[in-house]
Amino acid sequence: MKRVKTALTIAGTDPTGGAGIQADLKTFEERNVYGMSVVTSVVAQNTCGVDAVAHQSVEMIDKQLDCVFRDIMPDAVKTGMIATRDMMVLVDEYLSRFPDLPYVLDPVMVATSGDVLMEEKSREVIRDILIPKATVVTPNLKEAGLILERPIETIEDMTDAAKIFVHALGAKSAVVKGGHLTLDATDVFYDGHKVYYYTKPRIDTKHTHGTGCTYSAVIAAELAKGSPMTEAVQHAKNFIHEAIYYGLNLGKGNGPTNHFAYRLKGVPDNFIDQPLSGGDE
Repeated sequence: MKRVKTALTIAGTDPTGGAGIQADLKTFEERNVYGMSVVTSVVAQNTCGVDAVAHQSVEMIDKQLDCVFRDIMPDAVKTGMIATRDMMVLVDEYLSRFPDLPYVLDPVMVATSGDVLMEEKSREVIRDILIPKATVVTPNLKEAGLILERPIETIEDMTDAAKIFVHALGAKSAVVKGGHLTLDATDVFYDGHKVYYYTKPRIDTKHTHGTGCTYSAVIAAELAKGSPMTEAVQHAKNFIHEAIYYGLNLGKGNGPTNHFAYRLKGVPDNFIDQPLSGGDE
């Protein structure tokens, strides 16, 4: 019997289910991958904001990671909220043991509500320790600007930032997500040689809680299944567009996306095969 592919998320929680490990596990399931999770921080949050954060001890995170890796080896790993330097050092230790393991780094720093989720001093650590280990790093505009300490305001800025993540900081590839930068929602992917632009029509909604978590989780699931990186990013772009388009209208603030949108009637059969555009460096 063929073994199901597995993916591990290392991240914080969201009790309302729109972001964090809850969103990751839902996404893994929708992408036909067995999901596992290690909790770094327990976050009391909802669609309106973050009320409290309790970081797990490094010892407890280590025990969780050890339990996973001793028993069910993941085919891909993604990280979300890793708030402290010591947590990052620990994750780096595990990644160093398995250098061929696909690793998706979602540098979660600020929640959709605007609440800060990472210690400021940890930004330098994420640059020095985790980004060089990343198969792909997936910052949004704000995260890319904070990490690179420069404004990201145009498509050209996004393209330059993606190249910096690879050539200067050591990631194998980078996706800089456009968010609300242009009239259309454009993300820039750089694989170290070629730049790709992924564009979808913008959807006028405030319900985008957990989009970054979901996007990176799709990439991790696809890498776990052996998909090429360009296809993994295309799947992620398509998946999150549908998840936003078929919104759930839940919560009093920035509501969650719809992780099971792919199963709704009306989604085109050829949805996943839409072409991407690219250009040489």
